Amino acid sequence: MPEKIIVIKLNPHGEETWRYEGEVTERRENFVKLEAFFNRDDMPFMDTTLKRNDRFVETFYSDRWYNVFEIYDRDDGKLKGWYCNVTRPAQFADRRVSYEDLALDLWIAPNGKQTVLDEDEFAALDVDDETRHSARNALKQLESLFESKRPPF
Repeated sequence: MPEKIIVIKLNPHGEETWRYEGEVTERRENFVKLEAFFNRDDMPFMDTTLKRNDRFVETFYSDRWYNVFEIYDRDDGKLKGWYCNVTRPAQFADRRVSYEDLALDLWIAPNGKQTVLDEDEFAALDVDDETRHSARNALKQLESLFESKRPPF
């Protein structure tokens, strides 16, 4: 029987901002990979549209300052791209994964084009210098992994 898991997105103050269910496809000591379906109304995003029920293959890490969402179209199954959230390392407990989103994001289109998102929101966050440094380092790691064609999952 597939393992269901609840994903909880927190803001930098630890307050819940979004919750949804996914199905675990792989679990190791330092990561959980799951399949979830977009549960919001269709919305334009970058060079595509995120649609209700698009398939997301999400990987959360307990030892990295990011997570990665591989996004597939609900209608034709084609890869739309990768959405990477810069976060504090994920917490795993009691069939839940939670992560504290630090606003900074990276979008990678299927052709490899990278776009850094929400730098202004990240700059405005009230976080300590160590957190700011770790977040910037995570963004550099993600950019490097995708440039080298070695996705982090």
